[in-house]
Amino acid sequence: MTGDTPHGLTPQQAWQMIQDDPRTVLVDIRSSMEFLFVGHPVGAVHVPWIDEPDWTENPHFVTDIRKLLLGGSVCTIDDGCAPVILICRSGKRSLEAGKTLLESGFSRVFHIEEGFEGELDEHHHRSSVGGWRFHGLAWEQC
Repeated sequence: MTGDTPHGLTPQQAWQMIQDDPRTVLVDIRSSMEFLFVGHPVGAVHVPWIDEPDWTENPHFVTDIRKLLLGGSVCTIDDGCAPVILICRSGKRSLEAGKTLLESGFSRVFHIEEGFEGELDEHHHRSSVGGWRFHGLAWEQC
C-alpha cells in the first residue's frame, strides 16, 4: 500500500484473500438500493459510503467500519489487523472511501478496482467488461 491510497485488487485477488484469511472483511459501500437490488458479493457487509435519500457521505462511515473490526476481526500483535476490502460499483467510490480509512488510522485497506459491475461498455452496459459479477464470483440479490 502506498501510504494514503488503498491497495487495488482484482475481483479474483480479493476472493483469494478472503479464502486465505478468514478475518478479511469485505465491505460493500454502495447505496442501499444498489446493494439490495443490483446484488452484492456473498458474505459482504453493507456499510454505505454515500446513500439515499440525500446522497451525501455517511458521517459514521469510519465508526461503522471500526465497529465491524471490533466484532471479531480485531488487530493482534502477532497477526496485525484484519484486511478490509472495499467494493463499490466500478472502483471509484471504494478508492475514496479507502483513502478516508487510511487517513483515520487503518492500515490494511484494499479496494476492488473493477468494483461489482465494472465500467460501462460501448453499449452503456455494466457487468460485461469487468467487475465481480463479470468474473463469475459468488453473488446474491434480494
